[in-house]
Amino acid sequence: MARIHARKKGKSSSTKPYRPEPPEWVAMKPKEIERTVLRLADEGYSTSLIGMKLRDQYGVPSVKQSTGKSIMKILAENKRTPKLPEDLRNLMKKAVNLGEHLAENPKDLHNRRALELTEVKIRRLMRYYKGRGTLPEDWIYDLKTAKLLVE
Repeated sequence: MARIHARKKGKSSSTKPYRPEPPEWVAMKPKEIERTVLRLADEGYSTSLIGMKLRDQYGVPSVKQSTGKSIMKILAENKRTPKLPEDLRNLMKKAVNLGEHLAENPKDLHNRRALELTEVKIRRLMRYYKGRGTLPEDWIYDLKTAKLLVE
């Protein structure tokens, strides 16, 4: 598959080995994992950080394999989904940082282009999430409102 903003093709990478059941060395039961996911979400961790904490500190290699549900599905079942999807929020944070940099350095053309490319990615994700119903149809991206949402 080709990259979005470069004329290069991606590199092929290895995949996780298929395993129908969770490994026997995982100490936590599925209900314990779900409670831990909800507790970490209440502490303010994002979904990717929750997965990393479960992997590194609790020894759970895959939440989906252990519970049969993804982290987002667990959060959605308990009505604790974040207001903005994580990938959109990270791109908006990057755009806000680039916008602040360009306010101080208006002649920085490389970062102006980086901001434009980041905003294109945000708009593309915005269309995707509006189509899925994750974002409301009247939601509009603007750098000023993004600064308020991200902080």
